[in-house]
Amino acid sequence: MHPSTSVIFFTVASGAGYGLLAALALLAVIGLIVPGGGLPLLGLLLALGLITAGLLSSTLHLGHPERAWRAFSQWRSSWLSREGVASVATYLPAVLLAALFVRADVPRGLVVAVAVLAFAGAVATVVCTAMIYRSLKPIGAWHNRHTVPGYLIIGAATGFAVAYALFAGTGSSAAWVAGIGAIVALSAGFLQKRAYWRFLDTEDGPASPESATGLGGIGRVRLLDPPHTGPNFVMREMGYAVARRHAEALRRIVLVAGFVVPAWAIALGLGLAGGLAVGLGTVAAVSALLGAVVERWLFFAEARHTAMLYYGATRS
Repeated sequence: MHPSTSVIFFTVASGAGYGLLAALALLAVIGLIVPGGGLPLLGLLLALGLITAGLLSSTLHLGHPERAWRAFSQWRSSWLSREGVASVATYLPAVLLAALFVRADVPRGLVVAVAVLAFAGAVATVVCTAMIYRSLKPIGAWHNRHTVPGYLIIGAATGFAVAYALFAGTGSSAAWVAGIGAIVALSAGFLQKRAYWRFLDTEDGPASPESATGLGGIGRVRLLDPPHTGPNFVMREMGYAVARRHAEALRRIVLVAGFVVPAWAIALGLGLAGGLAVGLGTVAAVSALLGAVVERWLFFAEARHTAMLYYGATRS
């Protein structure tokens, strides 16, 4: 599929935003951050900023962005609509949690209750985003068991990496928990992406030229003449191809920049405090986000629609 800049930015920014929101909500539930602190409030505002920027950018992919509000009406059958409903619903506990952190004299029970709702909303929204792609049966690269875990893990990895960068210089328990959570998520992401790419390279797609044409009973099917004399919309949007050697190089960049470097920087920073820890935390967060951008680009570029079987593709 053709990688859209707006959708890539949306999935990376909103994924990191919801991951950061979930990380801060978890820290609030276990009592490692409390109302009245400047850094937790800054983190919540950053999470809301990332989420908002990502959601706004997603409307740029629409032919008529002014009609985006109509997507909310189809929540009974559309994962896109459910994502919209979940994202808006999550704003309420997220904004309320940020408001609670402005003051220090807030009952802990109220903070925990709101944080749990914010955590649940963040997870539910990311699941809905992943299911938009997981539900598309004609695209085998998305319609499989790896899509939902991939979105959740990337969101957690980037979110916890940013959370660690936020608390890195403090040497607090919040920094340790955020750092360890980031290392766990980054390690899981490294393994999950390798498993996903192995699946992509070895598993057959949902259809073949034989099944698509219904001529499999005769024998192997191959294209004699293209259906068009020039490229058309279907070929441009659904048949985007990336060279194998380029894909392999980009996969290595994802593994190193997206997972190895952030985990290494955080592991070094956990034993330090002050400016050096802040620097390592910043390196981890920036590297994780850049790796996520490349990973998202590959997620779209390596996916092919079943319709391309009619244009000479040998697998979908």
